Amino acid sequence: MIYITSDKERCVQLATYLVEHNTTVRATAARFGISKSTVHKDITVTLRHVNRGLYREVKDVLERNKSERHLRGGEATKRKYLSRG
Repeated sequence: MIYITSDKERCVQLATYLVEHNTTVRATAARFGISKSTVHKDITVTLRHVNRGLYREVKDVLERNKSERHLRGGEATKRKYLSRG
């Protein structure tokens, strides 16, 4: 778990990590040891008021993740059934 002093600082660090590593909200939450809902609120609500440019970058990553999630789900299901056999 990473200790961060303020909500503003935390939302910027979370957003920077998400954009630089092109990762998901779930993976970002796991990396920082906090809940997915906290990450999502920080990068969609708080960040909008703190850093507009970074917010737009995060929004692009989240949209890409949303458009690809059905593919990741299909791959996870495929791995699940292949490991059984």
